[in-house]
Amino acid sequence: MDIQTLRSTHPDHWMRATAIRTLTLDAVAAANSGHSGMPMGMADVATVLFSKHLKFDASAPRWPDRDRFILSAGHGSMLIYSLLYLTGYTDMTLDQIRNFRQWGAITAGHPEFGHVAGVETTTGPLGQGIANAVGFAMAEESLRARWGAKVQDHYTYVIAGDGCLMEGVSQEAIGLAGKHQLSRLIVLWDNNGITIDGKVSIADITDQKARFAASGWDVFDCDGHDPVAIDAAITAAKASPRPAMIACKTHIAIGHAAQDTSKGHGALTDKGQMQAAKDGYGWTAAPFEVPADIKAWWEAVGARGAEARAAWETRLAALSPAKQAEFARIFALDVPNKLGAAIRTLKKQASADAPKIATRAASEKVLQAVNPILGETIGGSADLTGSNNTKTADLGVFSPEDRKGRYVYFGIREHGMAAAMNGMALHGGVRPYGGTFMCFTDYARPSMRLSALMGIPVVYVMTHDSIGLGEDGPTHQPVEHLAISRATPNTLVFRPADLVETAEAWEIALTQKTTPSVLALSRQNLPTVRKTHLNQNMVAKGAYVLADATGKRQVILMATGSEVEIALKARDMLEAEGIGTRVVSMPSMELFAQQDEAWRKKVLPAGPVRIAIEAGVRMGWDRWLLGERGRDGKADFVGMSSFGASAPMERLYKEFGITAEATVAKAKALL
Repeated sequence: MDIQTLRSTHPDHWMRATAIRTLTLDAVAAANSGHSGMPMGMADVATVLFSKHLKFDASAPRWPDRDRFILSAGHGSMLIYSLLYLTGYTDMTLDQIRNFRQWGAITAGHPEFGHVAGVETTTGPLGQGIANAVGFAMAEESLRARWGAKVQDHYTYVIAGDGCLMEGVSQEAIGLAGKHQLSRLIVLWDNNGITIDGKVSIADITDQKARFAASGWDVFDCDGHDPVAIDAAITAAKASPRPAMIACKTHIAIGHAAQDTSKGHGALTDKGQMQAAKDGYGWTAAPFEVPADIKAWWEAVGARGAEARAAWETRLAALSPAKQAEFARIFALDVPNKLGAAIRTLKKQASADAPKIATRAASEKVLQAVNPILGETIGGSADLTGSNNTKTADLGVFSPEDRKGRYVYFGIREHGMAAAMNGMALHGGVRPYGGTFMCFTDYARPSMRLSALMGIPVVYVMTHDSIGLGEDGPTHQPVEHLAISRATPNTLVFRPADLVETAEAWEIALTQKTTPSVLALSRQNLPTVRKTHLNQNMVAKGAYVLADATGKRQVILMATGSEVEIALKARDMLEAEGIGTRVVSMPSMELFAQQDEAWRKKVLPAGPVRIAIEAGVRMGWDRWLLGERGRDGKADFVGMSSFGASAPMERLYKEFGITAEATVAKAKALL
């Protein structure tokens, strides 16, 4: 439908949607950067969605039973910023719109969760939003099954572009959604046929509608500028028993000289062309101005959901006080008091029994203790359940037949799993954790980074954490992955040495509210190194003295995970020769760095030579080896400087020199 026809047949709708277009043009021009074309092209779809379908209350942006709107095509951020301003979100002022993409403004170049009320997830890396949305929809299904439709009953809507659908994670996501028949998930595809390089056809011939249909979705079409057709398509999609995709045929940068061109994707700043577009729209208001009647209509849209929210609050208040408290607890990310007691009981038993088990098996024992206590946990694995040890007997399996199940078979979809877990955590009421091999953090990496950027407490259970996995060889042996994880801001990385440390690491991970955790766990069996029970969580200190020198302290050996036992053996050998040696277990560098200087100096005093032992690369260790100096800075590292190899684990440790004997030799050389 062309502009003149729209203006004549749907004049009110046209001007209301045009408020989005003109705010976008003005903000992008003022910033001299941004993406004008997508908000201009999808303004009609967004106007129909927000005014006729989306359940929300602008005065209560965190209402737990609101519909979720996700702008997967995050480069078009002025679409959501315009909508939030127009509908009356209090923090989205006109000044924020004027300061689009500027220092200190909440209107960042791409929407960022936590900066702006109404932004459900951080998008911009294409494909992330649609993949997050699968997690949002899974969380809604799970909570509706457990709490009833009176408490949780809403949709997740996504606007995704051609770029989102070209990203590989989109197939992981839509396949997972189709398998689970997530009927409350609706994707609105901005089918404009344009990318930065030119027409989509220069790079892709995928029949997207057929792809979605083949993945178990219902597919609908509409003219993305015809409000009647858009409304009918969304109505039909809501009635679908499966996830639904609506192919919205649109014109990028509609009405502008750059319409239907790759130039329309980016910043449209030419003043003459902007004015010509506004003239064609019939828009006469000054820059950044919205006529009062249009703004009032939009604010009424933003207030429309207040009645539904009040009714929901009445239904929630009808629950028993205990259930109300539990609902509040899970959405506040608080943990029950019983968690600490369960962890202490497990630690005490482990110290007494001193089992020799892999830390992946230790993790399973912890989950067996905590999953019955934390009913909000949802676990899963990317087709490695038996190896990651992530499934406990009490969980049940999440499926179309059992929405109360709390274990997800994600399939071979590491990236999709991580993105879906982000969505679950962002939805609220759920604490997700998921497993794969540590080496395959590479596949999950973009979403792991966004967990940290958004500040959400997803737990990544990464097993087979070193050359200790043995015969599978260097393709599966992580050497750089600990360093990559530790280099990521706002991420806690744990590499526990035994069941006791594993329990403490899980306790910390499950009490986080704004930080994701990576648990690096061994394939091979490890001895118990914490044989004296302490109620205190020592992993929370990041590093601590596990065994001290019996005489004059000359050497400090630092180690993590499976190499702690090597450090203890090296200590025994050095002590036998009269060389006083302290062993420091350092399960979390991040937490150790957060301790005060007094604790760090107590654990790592100046004077003794220092050696770190870890079956990974050295990167990240120099702060503790040299940064807070040992004796004249004398330090060394026992670990990996290359990729691994295929052989039994014992042979690999010997060949790569990660042994007690090699450690002793380096200590003597430093002395």
